[in-house]
Amino acid sequence: MRSHYIGHEGGGTGPARSGLFPTLWKPLGSAADRSSSSIAKNVPMIRCARHGGVERIMRLSVTRVIVAAVLATAAPAFAGPSDLPTQGLESRIEFWKKAFTQFGEDDVIIHDRMRVNLIYDVATRADQAEKIAAVRQALDEIRDNLETPENLSVPAQQIHSAILAEGVPLTAVSIAELRDNVHTQVGVKERFRQGIIRSGRYAEVFQEIFEKQGVPAEIALLPLVESSFENRARSNAGAAGIWQFTRGTGRLYLNVNRKLDERLDPARATRAAARLLHDNYNALGSWPLAITAYNHGRAGMLRAQSEAGPEITNIIEQYRGPQFGYASMNFYCEFLAAVEVYNNSEQYFGQLALEQPPGKRSVAPVLTRVAAKTSAKGRVQTAKATASDRYKVRKGDTLTDIAQRFGLTVRELMDSNNLRNSVIYAGQILLVK
Repeated sequence: MRSHYIGHEGGGTGPARSGLFPTLWKPLGSAADRSSSSIAKNVPMIRCARHGGVERIMRLSVTRVIVAAVLATAAPAFAGPSDLPTQGLESRIEFWKKAFTQFGEDDVIIHDRMRVNLIYDVATRADQAEKIAAVRQALDEIRDNLETPENLSVPAQQIHSAILAEGVPLTAVSIAELRDNVHTQVGVKERFRQGIIRSGRYAEVFQEIFEKQGVPAEIALLPLVESSFENRARSNAGAAGIWQFTRGTGRLYLNVNRKLDERLDPARATRAAARLLHDNYNALGSWPLAITAYNHGRAGMLRAQSEAGPEITNIIEQYRGPQFGYASMNFYCEFLAAVEVYNNSEQYFGQLALEQPPGKRSVAPVLTRVAAKTSAKGRVQTAKATASDRYKVRKGDTLTDIAQRFGLTVRELMDSNNLRNSVIYAGQILLVK
C-alpha cells in the first residue's frame, strides 16, 4: 500500500495514512541527524483503560466535569499494563502541540526534520522560500564563525541560540546536517479545533468499541490526527473515512466494493480499526509500535523492530528504513500530543460546544485518564486564562520587549509558554501573567 506522502514498505498492513493531513508538510533535504535517548524502567506514562475493567465517565456539563472510575479487577488477557510511554519523546510531543494549538493554516513552520522542535522561523506561503533561504544563509554564517560567534548577525545569533538550546554540538559536520534537514510544517490549529468539536459525535462510542476489542480507549482518539473525525475525508492515496483505510487494507476487515464501502460507516470502520490495532499489538508486543504500524504498516514495523529493538524511541532515532520518513517517525508523538491537547482543550481553545449524536446536547470533551488532575475534593481542575492574561505578539516584538512590558523576566515568559528558544512570530498568543 502507499501512504499519502511516503510509500509504505512492502507487505505493510496499516491503513496507509502518512503524516498529519494531506499537503501539510514538505521535506527539504535528506535525513542526517542521529541523536540518542532511552526509556528507563520508571518513566512517565500515559495510563490507559484496561480491557476487562469498567471505567465510567459521568455526564459533563458546560461548567463542570465529574469523572467517576471503577477500577478493573483483572488485567487484559492479551497484554500486560497497557501504557503509552512518553519519556525521550517530550520535545517531539511539544512540537506537535504547537502545530495543533499555536500555528494556524497560514503559518509555515521552518524547523529541523529530525529535531522537530528546533524551530528557526515561521513564514507565510508567500515568503516561505525567502525565509528558508535566510535560514540556510544563517546556518552558513554560523559554520563560518564557529570560533568567533560574536561576529554573527542578529538572525544568525538567534538561530545559534536555538541550536544550542536543543543540545546540538556546533561543528562543521552538524551544521551541514542541519542545513540538509531544513523542513517545513504547516500549522493546523483551525482544523484540529474543528476535529475536537466534531469528535463529540463519536468519541464515547468509539472508546466503548475499543475497550470491548481489548484496545486502550485513548487510542480511539487517533482520528484527531488521521481525519479530524471527518467521515468524508479522502486522501490522494485512496484512503477514506474517519479511520482512513485504503481499499487494500479495508478489504481485510470490511466490505469494500463497487456497491458497498464500509470504510464510510463510522461504527463498522471503528470496529475494523480496533481489530487492526489489536492485530498490530499481537504482532509487535507494544502499543507505541502498534500505533506506528497503523501508519507505517505491520511488516514495516516488524522490520524496524528487528533492526532497532522494541523501544519506540530507539526506532525513531536509529531506524532508517527506506520508507520510514518524517510521517512515520512522528506518528506516535502526534497522537500523544493530540490526546494531551484534547484533554486540555479549554486551556488551548476556550470552552468548546461539541457536536453530539442526535438526542444529546453539546458538552465539553470527554476526559480520558491521561490529563485529568483532581483536587483534594476530587473535582477536576482545568487551567483557565482570561483575555488580560494573554498577549498577541505584534510584528517587531521581541521576548525582551514583552517581558519588560508586563514586568516579567525573559526566563519567566519562556517558562510560562513552554518556549525552548527566543523565536516568536506575529500573531502568536503568549501567557503574560
